[in-house]
Amino acid sequence: MRDPVPVSVAALDPMVESGAMTVLRARPDVVVVSPVENPRVVVVVVDDVDERELDLVRRTRNAAHRPDIVLVATELTTTAALHALAAGARGLLRRREANADRLARAVVAAADGDTTVLPEMLADLLTGAPSARGARSALSERERDVLRLVADGQDTDEIARELSYSPRTVASVVHDVISRFRLRNRAHAVAYALRAGLL
Repeated sequence: MRDPVPVSVAALDPMVESGAMTVLRARPDVVVVSPVENPRVVVVVVDDVDERELDLVRRTRNAAHRPDIVLVATELTTTAALHALAAGARGLLRRREANADRLARAVVAAADGDTTVLPEMLADLLTGAPSARGARSALSERERDVLRLVADGQDTDEIARELSYSPRTVASVVHDVISRFRLRNRAHAVAYALRAGLL
């Protein structure tokens, strides 16, 4: 039998964190440790998946020992799941489905390098096609228009002429997308939008 997987819990709500630790302590295949003990996996428990929560996932994943992340969220749309995976999550569960057995299996899978996702989201995640509602909320119509033209290889001045914007507006739109999703450059913004099915 394998050694239990060292796991810790991070949550924005201390009561939720305590509850998740209690659930995990009952499982023989994992052992709950403190964050300073370099856990192999960290379970991040949140309500919604917005920028604050994605920052928590990124910060946790970027710790010196690079733990794998299992994200448990009250609400988890396909678009939010894509953002969470891009931020470094390896496992995704909705809170209502995260019983002790399922949560422990997701932790063990993450430690083994496997990804756990919700079955009903699997097809969308594999095709990169989140629901229309989720896609619309991730990027505005103007942002999609600009990124489509960036993807076509047009420079800032060409995009400005085609969309009747100023070059400054085009640059601002691209900068906002890059900043919001923590991307590196224009090419990364286009690749991210394409993978997420937003273009």
